[in-house]
Amino acid sequence: MKTYSKLILVLCLPLLLVTLSGCLKTNAQDKDLLEQVKEKQEINWGVKNDTELFGLMNIKTREVEGFDIDIAKEITKRLLGEEGQANFIEVTSKTSIPLLKNGNIDAIIATMTISDERKKQVDFSDIYFAAGQSLLVPKDSNIKKVSDLGSENTVLAVKGSTSAENIRVHAKDANILELENYAEAFTALQSGQGDAMTTDNSILLGMSEENPNFILAGDNFTNEPYGIAIDKGQDSFVLEVNQALKEMKEDDTYAVIYKKWFKEEPK
Repeated sequence: MKTYSKLILVLCLPLLLVTLSGCLKTNAQDKDLLEQVKEKQEINWGVKNDTELFGLMNIKTREVEGFDIDIAKEITKRLLGEEGQANFIEVTSKTSIPLLKNGNIDAIIATMTISDERKKQVDFSDIYFAAGQSLLVPKDSNIKKVSDLGSENTVLAVKGSTSAENIRVHAKDANILELENYAEAFTALQSGQGDAMTTDNSILLGMSEENPNFILAGDNFTNEPYGIAIDKGQDSFVLEVNQALKEMKEDDTYAVIYKKWFKEEPK
């Protein structure tokens, strides 16, 4: 009888552990994020480290810099006060939402486009940057607009991004080559592995600024507004972030940050 009881215990133990683990995860997700960040006096932001103008690692200082970073710092200050700490954790298009769902980061501010598909997994703040998708091509390219792309052309995009999805709609005959990040995609463009690179115009402008031999081809062919992604069920945190963005625009703090990085007034 004792042997039988031990056998039952051995068989049931893994199930018990899985159940307990699931309960702990649910309890963590049920905690109010706003209360948590105010208690620890810090917000962990998921940001890009390879995106000119928005989130780029400064090799000398070993600190990430850009528009997204400054917006995150300002929101942190408004939510937590002068003593509040903004921590920055590198994410990519593929890793950002999993890291958010796992609790490794509190929010994502990483040139993330608001989309219906992403809204199934996360909530978004109000728009903090109005962007649109475009093409980056060599200066001497015959590609002047997205409709010029045909079956003889290869377009470079980043894996897991909405840009990769959109280009298949707007250039149905073109070949699409997806790479891990913007740096790899641009390197591939420079080496002739593709005829054009596609993503948000804001990101491509940064690349063009650093590399004058490459230019944007034509106008934007999509409307791709950026939002701050926050896990589902954290309504109070979303409201506070939106209030901070609203106040930043009203008192011109947003305009100052915008002009610092883009050298023009916000559109």
